[in-house]
Amino acid sequence: MRELARSNDVVFLSWLTTVLRSEGIEPVVLDGHTSVLEGSISAITRRVMVDDAQFDRARHLLKAASAEIERAEE
Repeated sequence: MRELARSNDVVFLSWLTTVLRSEGIEPVVLDGHTSVLEGSISAITRRVMVDDAQFDRARHLLKAASAEIERAEE
């Protein structure tokens, strides 16, 4: 497994896992339960992990989707 992204932003994490799953990549979000226990201070980031064999494709999807969002915001 390789780390694709790290964030405290639950909206971003939800969006990213949805994008990956829609393309047949099953992500694993680590530290989610620990983050819940810490309360609202968001000191512990969650990590999105993907299988080594799917990492390059997942990274490409993340970059492409992020670029599309940036273009839509302009």
